[in-house]
Amino acid sequence: MYDIKALYEAFSVEEAVSLMQKHPEARIIAGGSDVLIKLREGKLAGCELVSIYTIDALRGVKLDEDGAIRILPLTSFSHITKDPIINEHIKVLGEAVDMVGGPQIRNIGTIGGNISNGVTSADSASTLHAWDAIVELTGPDGVRQLPISEYYVSAGKVALKPCELLTAILIRKQSYSGYKGHYIKYAMRNAMDIATLGCSVNVKLSDDKKSVSDARIAYGVAGPVPMRAKTAEERIKNMPVSHETVELFAEAVEQDINPRDSWRASRDFRLHLARELARRCLTESIRLNGGEL
Repeated sequence: MYDIKALYEAFSVEEAVSLMQKHPEARIIAGGSDVLIKLREGKLAGCELVSIYTIDALRGVKLDEDGAIRILPLTSFSHITKDPIINEHIKVLGEAVDMVGGPQIRNIGTIGGNISNGVTSADSASTLHAWDAIVELTGPDGVRQLPISEYYVSAGKVALKPCELLTAILIRKQSYSGYKGHYIKYAMRNAMDIATLGCSVNVKLSDDKKSVSDARIAYGVAGPVPMRAKTAEERIKNMPVSHETVELFAEAVEQDINPRDSWRASRDFRLHLARELARRCLTESIRLNGGEL
């Protein structure tokens, strides 16, 4: 049995916010793939929970009138992988979340929970950073938006205010139109393992596919929070599509990342991985966008 003091079920965003105001110490639970593990380990013994899992208004993927892709936080990893909007515009996100855990976890786990637990190894996080995602937060004071880079405050902590709820992840049309991307998760096992390092790159090429108009790269486990390597991004803007450009990109990533030593891997090994994954991800992103090296 789980040691839970009380479980409150919300059927709308407004009710969820109201329940959190009445029970300020309560934790939000959606799919439960993270919270229930902590409960089982005794880390949340005697806690109160507010379940938002039945709020269907927070589930699915949509295109807003301005062309922004709106990913709702209760959308499961499995649904994201299969969603036609994701597959048409940002297929790499579906590929990234398809590497989370096993089929059972991907069926119950939600993308909102994946980024809101604040861990740097979340498989969706680096890809959402690379697509300049914006998070929409709803609370007692209304709705506000933040770049996803500002949502991550520190290891395991996100910028949710008291009684606030993640209600959408947005990717603007200018952030995905003309871009193609690739994600690589390096782990000791091919399944059911946390990333030793994750790397996500997307690229926009010139009309003739001969030069790089723009490139973005983001890492997981290269620091306490997911992060972009903006020095590398700036280094290859308007550079020709070539092996030399790929090498410039890969060598520049070290300027912005700060991996640590851990039992999973040393700092030096993670730096080596960061360079190699940058090479591979950029090369594949260029290929996906019609470029030739």
